[in-house]
Amino acid sequence: MKVDYIALSVPIFFILIGIELAYTFFKKLKYYRLNDSISNLSQGIGSQLVGLFMKTVLFFGYMYIFEHWRLFDLPKSIWVWMILFIGVDFFYYWFHRMSHQVNALWAAHIVHHQSEEYNLTVALRQSWFQGWFSWVFYLPLAFIGFDPIMFLTLSSFNTLYQFWIHTRTIKSLGVLEYVLNTPSHHRVHHGSNPKYIDRNHAGTLIIWDMMFGTFQKEEEEVYYGITKPLASWNPVWANLHYWVELIETAKKSNTLSDKIKVFVKPPGWFPEKLGGFKPAPEIDVVNYSKFNTNSARHAMLYAVLLFLIALASGSYQLFFFNKLNVLTNIFLTAYTILTLLACGAVLEKKKWFFGLEYFRYAFGFVLIYHLKTVGFDPYHLTIVGIIQGLLMIYFFIIKSTLKDV
Repeated sequence: MKVDYIALSVPIFFILIGIELAYTFFKKLKYYRLNDSISNLSQGIGSQLVGLFMKTVLFFGYMYIFEHWRLFDLPKSIWVWMILFIGVDFFYYWFHRMSHQVNALWAAHIVHHQSEEYNLTVALRQSWFQGWFSWVFYLPLAFIGFDPIMFLTLSSFNTLYQFWIHTRTIKSLGVLEYVLNTPSHHRVHHGSNPKYIDRNHAGTLIIWDMMFGTFQKEEEEVYYGITKPLASWNPVWANLHYWVELIETAKKSNTLSDKIKVFVKPPGWFPEKLGGFKPAPEIDVVNYSKFNTNSARHAMLYAVLLFLIALASGSYQLFFFNKLNVLTNIFLTAYTILTLLACGAVLEKKKWFFGLEYFRYAFGFVLIYHLKTVGFDPYHLTIVGIIQGLLMIYFFIIKSTLKDV
């Protein structure tokens, strides 16, 4: 039986985020911004929903190799568990390192690095498409003969471990800094300072970075984000923008060789015709500023309500995905992503937000009708319909104020 430890941990994630938020509030530390945090959590919701459709398909590759081509029949002893733990962490290091050194892989992984803040919500800011290739790096474990359920379990815990290191509230762990990946080490990894770029790729154990020459100690202040800021709260654009940049660069390249290199070379690589390699710029400390949008109170409240709707629908699907038919899952995912898109659009003051909201509400009623036809509980559907109706009424009441945000 497969247990989704990450899904089960979601409530704990939010409790810890609340604790960190309360701590930073009382300490008057400006580690959180509402628009940035909503954007981070929106990416997490989208990542989980897209992943639901892919997990079974991608896991099939590991299962097939294990069942047909494994070299050894390994027992499920404590020693095998310990060796597998090290193996998972080792291959995670190489997957993570390659995600920073190959443009096509960076195009997916870049999502996790876009936030210009550093707090526990950043841990949940995950790519919607990274899982489509990351599993390939772990296939040697299937060939060796490590049980698939054992692999899934330790892979999940490797991911869960990395949640707590996305914090600025913990400075140093003393001697543990030489063995474990810690908040200090991972802050470096998220830095856009040239000195910090492509460093500290570890999952659980920092020893891999020390062994393979990618370790960097946290020294001067870290400036978070990517070298060319996303400057958007749009969750869909966040997952596509670097692909668009790569495709545009490839179009401008003269030779087929250069067009291919655009996707396999490291970030910053360009053909000689386009100026050659462009290193990360130094941080302009004097003029440095984070992307921000000063939204009116009504807009911020409406964005929060939209996010809560998306969180509720996404959480429901996360826990009941296997009990729903394919069409229902597609409808629910589309509705949730539309809601997240609208959330980002109202925060960015996009003119197309209003057209999107008209469509989203219409789609919402279609979704309710569909849920009725497949036998959803009438009482629960009534509640969903009332919530949808009340939010729509509120939207029309504040519509005129939103036009001026």
